[in-house]
Amino acid sequence: RSVCRDHRSQLSVCTMSGLKKDYGDEAQKHRIRITLTSRNVENLEKVCRDLIKGAKDKKLNVKGPVRLPTKRLKHVTRKTPNGEGSKTWDRYEMRIHKRLIDLHSPSETVKQITSICIEP
Repeated sequence: RSVCRDHRSQLSVCTMSGLKKDYGDEAQKHRIRITLTSRNVENLEKVCRDLIKGAKDKKLNVKGPVRLPTKRLKHVTRKTPNGEGSKTWDRYEMRIHKRLIDLHSPSETVKQITSICIEP
């Protein structure tokens, strides 16, 4: 059985190297990772939808959007500037949302897809 395992592993190595040679003949495919960050979730989701729709229209392999953990930046400060009066505090928080999209395509195609209009 150990001989069969070695034989199979050699076959898989041969097929992998054969695939690499096939990619050299066609347009070079790249694995491209796009990370999008925003404070506004609705705008971020809209841009993700537009990117994925454009990629699927061109029949590309798309993975995502992967929702990464939200960063919460907190800042607590005193309300009074001089320190007198009741000790009241203001709490401010800014949330940063992050999305990840993976594309497998030639770089020229990705330039066409990512040239969408992003509104502020």
